[in-house]
Amino acid sequence: MPGDLRSLAPAGSRLGMNAADVTDPRSEERLRAHYEVEVELANRLREAPKEERLGLYGRVYDELFERVPDHPQLERRAEPTEQAAYARSQVDLIRRFLPTGGNYVEIGAGDCATVRGVAAFAGHATAVEVSADIVPSDLPDNTTVAISDGVSVPVQPGSADVVYSNQLMEHLHPDDALEQLRNIVTCLRPGGSYICITPNRLTGPHDISAAFDLEPRGFHLAEYTYGELIPTFKRSGFRRVRVLERVPTRLARLGSGAAALPAFPYLAAERIARVLPRNLVRRTLMRRLLGLNIVAER
Repeated sequence: MPGDLRSLAPAGSRLGMNAADVTDPRSEERLRAHYEVEVELANRLREAPKEERLGLYGRVYDELFERVPDHPQLERRAEPTEQAAYARSQVDLIRRFLPTGGNYVEIGAGDCATVRGVAAFAGHATAVEVSADIVPSDLPDNTTVAISDGVSVPVQPGSADVVYSNQLMEHLHPDDALEQLRNIVTCLRPGGSYICITPNRLTGPHDISAAFDLEPRGFHLAEYTYGELIPTFKRSGFRRVRVLERVPTRLARLGSGAAALPAFPYLAAERIARVLPRNLVRRTLMRRLLGLNIVAER
């Protein structure tokens, strides 16, 4: 699924700002066009009953990329150097948790830049997507593509050492989130980890809506907080849920646990953020503390 369009809402920006003030290389006219298309398609997902919604995920994303040819994700895919730079830090992070030769699954793999990097040391990598159109065809030999209905994780149960998603969960209909988490638990081996990176709604919105709205109206169907997600992860069957802090690589080499911290400081930061002016939360170190990074173990 399309990643978080964070370039539209950089740290320190104002919510509800004029589109011309948004940090994005496109014109205000193209931003507005993107916004209108995405809101229209997102409303189809929001309003669809579940039996129609499953399978609709792929169609609306295909239509988005067809109608918005200058979408940032398509633009990044056309630039191999930018792809590699974007993926490098993600690959380093995943390496801390995935044993050499282990099985890796990425949900919402998009342009597969991260999958390519991980495939170099994984035994097998699976790129899960709702749209075949955005997945490149020239993937490494030890990589397969699995097309999902938006909730399913179509891999062998109990086969994955690490499942990873970056800017995916916010694209799910909130009624589908718990079901997908349960499917992730099922595909993990005992002791396996799910690394989930998603924007915190207290510093949002983080989709195209950042240029025009106070709340997400585009393909971020739901943005969350740690206080909301951690109990949901536990209900889905994960035995331990921690916060993934991006400590320097030299510290992470002391052990994979060096990057996974207890959640209570982040829950406390959220309580503070709720009573602060919204713009202040976006302009301070609080924004970093509230980046929603979870590592959950089966």
